[in-house]
Amino acid sequence: MSERTISAQKDKIINAVDSAGDTLQSLALSLHKNPELSFQEHRSAGELIAPLREAGFTIETGTAGLETAFRASWQKGVGGPTIALLAEYDALPELGHACGHNLIGTASVAAALALKAADVDFTGRIEVIGTPAEEDGGGKIIMVEKGVFEGIDAVMMFHPREKNMVVRGALACYDATFKFFGKAAHAASAPQLGISALDAVIHSFNGINALRQFFTDDVRVHGVITHGGSAANIVPAYAEAKFILRAATVGGLAEVRRKVYAAVTGAAEMTGARVEIEEGLVYAERNNNLALAASFTRNLALLGVESNDPPAGGGVGSSDIGNVSQVTAAIHPYLRIGDVTPHTPEFAVAAGSPAGLATMITAAKALAMTTFDLCHDADTLRAVRDEFTQWQSQTNAAGEKS
Repeated sequence: MSERTISAQKDKIINAVDSAGDTLQSLALSLHKNPELSFQEHRSAGELIAPLREAGFTIETGTAGLETAFRASWQKGVGGPTIALLAEYDALPELGHACGHNLIGTASVAAALALKAADVDFTGRIEVIGTPAEEDGGGKIIMVEKGVFEGIDAVMMFHPREKNMVVRGALACYDATFKFFGKAAHAASAPQLGISALDAVIHSFNGINALRQFFTDDVRVHGVITHGGSAANIVPAYAEAKFILRAATVGGLAEVRRKVYAAVTGAAEMTGARVEIEEGLVYAERNNNLALAASFTRNLALLGVESNDPPAGGGVGSSDIGNVSQVTAAIHPYLRIGDVTPHTPEFAVAAGSPAGLATMITAAKALAMTTFDLCHDADTLRAVRDEFTQWQSQTNAAGEKS
């Protein structure tokens, strides 16, 4: 296919996204106005599925046994690669869409719809995979474990941010809830008969804080007290804290976990309380496929968007797409929606602003054009797959040596 033909094909994709612009923006705003928490995104999933069903995609709901997960598929021609566009749509407690998942989910749906509407020349299978509970619960982790991403050649999504970064890492992480059981007593007349579960929580925080100077620079440990007692004149018989532990790799995370757990169990022992630890799923570090990122970057440039370098240190969180990137080629580029950072009220406002909606449209175009590159150009696809296969071989070899 000549450069002129490719350019004409991509123009058709761009026009298809623009033609549906008003509908797409309405969809993103509807999600924004009706935020739903992890594993409760029934309305949001339904709204994203509706235009895909109307466009003729084959719809599967309840994917991987998750009520709010879905897969929408469309095959063009015979054979070709399978490319998945990932949709997120869960929100944050109290803050709503302060991570912009209303834009993420809509952009992936928009890209898939544009590829079908534009009727461009390629062969392949396009899937939109609805992945619930990124914020709390790790929907993609469960889907990876259930084999949802087997046979998929590449996955993509975009994330709103304060600047454009196609390649940026993410920390491995997981959450742990520490439940302390003490003994109630009157805090004034007979405190000696009680065991304070709250004291065990407080000493846990102090013990973890004492560890911080011994952590490597990549480590982040942060927590909140979710239950501290019911009345000041009662020695708390039950208290609870939830922590998130992060490190550059899953391997490094294991050492952080060992140290934190030692501090927590020590706090329980010194106060006489008993502790139970409830663990969440492990979010893996992100493996960015650079060949895939290069294709996305080229398509951004066609749209007049420049990509910035990621921060040299810090400035990263965690996401369950890291687990997906361990089993197939993946990218998770960031695009600017304003001078705001995620998980803040200001970001929630930006996710429903004209600037946020415009970025979503740009993301949809870049995602669709990159999908087209993978499906029509065997060299692009081969570079992506070869890089992933090489990374996987090196990772397996390193694991065997350790």
